[in-house]
Amino acid sequence: MVSLQARSLWRGFLLKGTVILIPGTTKVEYLEENFAALKMQLSATELQEVQLVAEKANGPRYPESFLSALLGDTKELTILGLECSADDTCAAVVTSNRRILSNIVIKQFREHEVYGGIQAYVAMKAHQRNMPEAIRRALSDANISIEEVDGIAFTRGPGMGGCLGAGLMAAKGIAAALGKPLVGVHHMQAHALTAFLTTSVEELPTFPFLTLLISGGHTLLLLATSTTSFQTLATSNDSSIGHAFDRVSRMLGLEWSDIGPGAALEVFCATGPDDEELPNDLPQFPLPMPGRLDFSYSGVLTAVNRYVTDQGGAEKMEPLRKLAVARAFQRAAAAHLEEKIALALRWCRREGFVIHHLVMSGGVASNMYLRSRIRQLLDTSKSRVPIALLLPPPHLCTDNAVMIAWASMERFRAGDHDDYDVIHMAKWNIEDLAR
Repeated sequence: MVSLQARSLWRGFLLKGTVILIPGTTKVEYLEENFAALKMQLSATELQEVQLVAEKANGPRYPESFLSALLGDTKELTILGLECSADDTCAAVVTSNRRILSNIVIKQFREHEVYGGIQAYVAMKAHQRNMPEAIRRALSDANISIEEVDGIAFTRGPGMGGCLGAGLMAAKGIAAALGKPLVGVHHMQAHALTAFLTTSVEELPTFPFLTLLISGGHTLLLLATSTTSFQTLATSNDSSIGHAFDRVSRMLGLEWSDIGPGAALEVFCATGPDDEELPNDLPQFPLPMPGRLDFSYSGVLTAVNRYVTDQGGAEKMEPLRKLAVARAFQRAAAAHLEEKIALALRWCRREGFVIHHLVMSGGVASNMYLRSRIRQLLDTSKSRVPIALLLPPPHLCTDNAVMIAWASMERFRAGDHDDYDVIHMAKWNIEDLAR
C-alpha cells in the first residue's frame, strides 16, 4: 500500500508543476504533463522512490486528505464534527473536498459573565443543554440527514474534562447507534491544520512550518513537520495570552457584551483618540524572559493589577487612563509574541529548517492588532526566504467544529477509527500524536 506521505509528496509536486527524476530512469519530466501515465505505471516502491527524491529537493508536502479530494480520485467524505472543550458548543458538517456545509457555534458568555470567567460545571451543563440543538441546526443548514454522514469527529482533548465528556458522549452515542466510524481529534492540532482548509491552493503551507496557537487556554509556538508531528518550541507555564486578555478586561471593568472579555478589550483599544492624547505617565509593563523560548503573562498581569489598584480601582479611573492601560497591555502582549517568534526563527535556521510559513490560529488570533504586528515582524524579518503569515478567518480562529471535522479527514481516509469505548483526555501533549 502506498504510504500517505509518498502520495502527498508525489501530488504536491504535481500541483506545483515541479520537475523530478522519474524512478528507474535518468529522465526528468514534469509530473503534470505525465500524470495519466504515471498514475497507471508507478508502483508503491516507485512512489517511495519519488518520496526520497522529493525530500532531497525539499519539495512541498500536503495532507493526503486534501490532495486526494482535490484530484478527485477518491469518494468525497462528509463528516459531522463536534467541539465543546471549553465554553462554546459547536457542531459542523464539512466534506473532504474542503466544503463547509454548516458551522454552528452557541456561545455561553452571558452564563459566565457573572462569575468573571469560565466555570467548568456551568459550561458542562450548558453543553448538555445546547449540543442536541447545535447538531440539529448543523444537519439542517447542511441540508443532509444524519444517515448521510460518513463519520463523526469530536474533540478528544485537551480541555475541561466535564466539557469534553459532553461532546464525547454525544459523538459516541450517534456513532454507536448508527454504526458510523468515530475519530477523536486533538484540539490544538485542529487549530494548526485549519489553514489547509481556508487557504487557497496556490498559498497552502508547506512542511516544515511554524504555528502559533494562542487562545484562552494555550500559548504555543510549534514546529510542524507533518500533519501529526509537532515539536514544542515555546509554551507558557503560567497564564496564557487569552487568559491575560480576559483578566485585564475584567480589571478595567469592561462589559463583555456578546463577544467575551478578551474581544471586548480589543474593541476598547480600537476606540477613542490617538495615543498622543492619552496619559503618558504609565509604568513600562514588563517583557519577561528575554532571550528565552518561553512565554509568560503572569508578570504583565501583576503589573497591570498593581497599577489599577494604585489608582483606586477601575471605577476611580478616568476613561482615557483606562484606555491608556488597555493599549499599553496589548502592546506588551504583542511584543512578547514578536520576540519569541523571532527567537524561534533563529532556532530553525540554526537547526537547518527552512521556514516558508507561519500559521497563526486560536481564539486570540482573531485579534486584528496582534495580526498586524506579527505580519509586520515577518515582513521585516532577516530570513533568507520570505515567510508568509497564514490566518484563518476570525470566525474559524475561535473554537469551532469545522476544524475538528477537517482535522479528522486523514484518519477517516486511512480507515483509522477510534473504538466506541474511547475516553476523553483533558491533558494531552500535542507531541504525543507522533508516538
